[in-house]
Amino acid sequence: MKLFVRQLTVMDFSYLHPVRGLVGESWYLDVELSGGLDEQGMVLDFGEVKRTVKQLVDEAFDHRLLAPADHPALSLGNGTLRFELAHGGRIVHRGPEEAVRLIAHHEVTPRSVADAIATLLRTRLPANVHRLKLHLHPEPEEGAFYHYSHGLKGHCGNCQRIAHGHRSRIEILRDGRRAPDLEARWAERLRDGYIGTQGDLDAITRHGDRTHFRFAYQAGQGRFELELPAERCYLIDAESTVENIARHIRLRLEHEHPGARFQVRAFEGIGKGAVSETP
Repeated sequence: MKLFVRQLTVMDFSYLHPVRGLVGESWYLDVELSGGLDEQGMVLDFGEVKRTVKQLVDEAFDHRLLAPADHPALSLGNGTLRFELAHGGRIVHRGPEEAVRLIAHHEVTPRSVADAIATLLRTRLPANVHRLKLHLHPEPEEGAFYHYSHGLKGHCGNCQRIAHGHRSRIEILRDGRRAPDLEARWAERLRDGYIGTQGDLDAITRHGDRTHFRFAYQAGQGRFELELPAERCYLIDAESTVENIARHIRLRLEHEHPGARFQVRAFEGIGKGAVSETP
């Protein structure tokens, strides 16, 4: 017998890539369990599946920086993670241990992350469950979208982690009509970027011939630092909440197109976000 749950939960996280750098991502998680029936006539109660799997994903993978443990560009030591990029820049992360998850592979992919989740999950499942199959995947493409990373120092939960992210859609209405050209332009502007708060910019540094920005702040879980190439950063003058991102884009659009009225619907991952409208 097989038991399945589609889109059981969503993982929002960032990962390291040698070319793209720091990449924000959002994936659905589908689960399939194979095994014998228990005394209730079930492979496993749906409530227990949701509770066990979602809790593990939330605790061990969600809102973390995922790093490919077997990649030669990665080095670890004294609480510092360094990742050398193919173009000569680098990413340096310092923070509490629970803000990072190492993936035992040379790259972070849906398959390598699914394998890492399954390895931890098997120890939490009852003996009658003989096989576990996990599938991670993004939402279907529909219009413009971008991958971004950020950190919210004032957040009381895991959003305070300085390097987590999302794969997000964006919808823009200009004078009541969808504006695909503006959506595509903003998606490209923010693609694979780090949306940083101006007040969290701690230093401007150099690595080889590249200018880097270092962000730092103290949050409830501890002190966080992140250094990455300046060209991968997009600065705003407020906390990079999705509300402030939507508002920032709307104000920029109003400045670039005087007299036009805009509605900006910015997503934070899948199925959630914020709307900012011209008054």
